[in-house]
Amino acid sequence: MDDYRAIADDLAAAITAGRLRPGDRLPPLRRFARDRQIASSTAARVYGELSRRGLTVGEVGRGTFVRSAAPAADPALAEPGEARVDLELNFPVLPGHPALLAKSLGPLLRPEAMAAALRPVGAVGTAAARQAAAAHLARGDWAPDPGQLLFAGNGRQAVAAAIAALVPAGERLGVESLTYPVVKGVAARLGITLVPLAMDEHGLTPEALRAAPPLRAVYLQPALHNPLGSTMPAHRRAEVAALLRELDLYAIEDAIYGFLRNDLSPLAALAPERTVVIDSLSKRLAPGLSLGFLTVPEGTAQDFATALRTGTWTASRFALDAGTRWMADGTAAAAEAEKRGDAAARQRIAAEKLAGFRVRADPQAYHCWWELPDPWRADTFVAAAARRGIAVTPSGAFAIGSGHVPNAVRLALASPPVDVLAEALGVLAGLAQGAPEDTGTE
Repeated sequence: MDDYRAIADDLAAAITAGRLRPGDRLPPLRRFARDRQIASSTAARVYGELSRRGLTVGEVGRGTFVRSAAPAADPALAEPGEARVDLELNFPVLPGHPALLAKSLGPLLRPEAMAAALRPVGAVGTAAARQAAAAHLARGDWAPDPGQLLFAGNGRQAVAAAIAALVPAGERLGVESLTYPVVKGVAARLGITLVPLAMDEHGLTPEALRAAPPLRAVYLQPALHNPLGSTMPAHRRAEVAALLRELDLYAIEDAIYGFLRNDLSPLAALAPERTVVIDSLSKRLAPGLSLGFLTVPEGTAQDFATALRTGTWTASRFALDAGTRWMADGTAAAAEAEKRGDAAARQRIAAEKLAGFRVRADPQAYHCWWELPDPWRADTFVAAAARRGIAVTPSGAFAIGSGHVPNAVRLALASPPVDVLAEALGVLAGLAQGAPEDTGTE
């Protein structure tokens, strides 16, 4: 084992055992290297390894802090032994939806239909799947061409395939400075360098895109951005679309949450020849039986199909046939309509419980971005919330590069029952009104 990994293992064990607690600051690199009698470069690799494992987070000008935290043994919002309140992951499955989805699949369970569903299928799916998906994914004044649709196992695999097809190893992918964490892992595995691009209240700024070093593509989320929950206005989408043409640049448009704003056209409506649209049934319906979609520019389908095949990211035939039925018979549309109402209701709860704090969100999003009041630091707040049985995500999980990490957390609103959500948000609001030293985390 490399020496730096052995040292990282020692520190990881100290974090797990509680000798290093959430919010503790690690020594500056030079002092750590001197104390351990190792080279500064080795110390940097130790800190990098701890960050890669998700155990620490670096804050420019402040240092490196422990971010690992175990959930409280007895969550404050539940009787002892019950699960924690999950505001970390969004799994929107509403009551009644399992029965709704099961009813639609009845015909698929007949022997002749099951025989077809058990056969393999390629990236292009079936004609029925392409027609159903093209009709279902349309929103605003945009409708995909069935001939430009490809299928992946889920949205994450669709993102990975799009990046692999557009960005060779060693090249650069532009990303918003706060972005979907999976993209960081995909880029690392593919040997791709991520270039953080500045954002403002409207999303990615055209100035940042224009000033970036040469890029092979840019990954962005114009609608219901994760983690910020914001939506890019029409004028900004038009500016970005024009820049894609000017710079001869492809965009990977993550539209996973776009169904919650089905009135809003994607960026692809303005620059179809420069945009790959990624979508999925995971949030629309359920993560357990999902299907990913890529709508690709004309003339590029073969390249993306190759990436799907070589990455083993193609969909299973059963999931493809199930998704096709849900989209074709109106089941998916009915479930999504209910989720739009549910997301809006949860945002109203968040607005009420967190009134007076700086919270950003689209009013129809399933998540929001909470800029914490001083003197709270994001990872200290996450640890304090965990002690109360509530899981939230610190800003560092979404940050790209070594720049400033905001003192903020993302709240995923979809998973708990609404009454539990309301109570959890009330607990968090009360926590934020206090001081970190009052919680025993400093």
